[in-house]
Amino acid sequence: MAAAPREDRAADAIAQARRWYWQRLSAMVLAVCVVVHLVTLVYAVRSGLSAQAILGRTQGHWGVGAFYALFVVACAVHVPPGLAAIAREWGGFGERAALGLGRAFGVLLLLAGLRAVWAVVAPA
Repeated sequence: MAAAPREDRAADAIAQARRWYWQRLSAMVLAVCVVVHLVTLVYAVRSGLSAQAILGRTQGHWGVGAFYALFVVACAVHVPPGLAAIAREWGGFGERAALGLGRAFGVLLLLAGLRAVWAVVAPA
């Protein structure tokens, strides 16, 4: 089998570098979001807030919605490259199939996550 032309290899390397960059950038956003989320959870639990009380505080609070929407988007950006790598390395998927699987899962994650954010924040 002949090697891919030099331009194709260069384009593939650039695309891979971009995926790496976005995954690392999203990891930084996720790190901050996870810390804020965990601190908020610990505060809520130690304050004795029930799930109903927490939902009462989040409904109509668009700042909470914006924060969790950012969290969801960062997840949807972060997961596809890693899932594609797992599909290639462990599942024996080809490059295109692995990327397609990762992207499809990322879209599913984005839609489900934003729907959950809407359910928590939307006014009753």
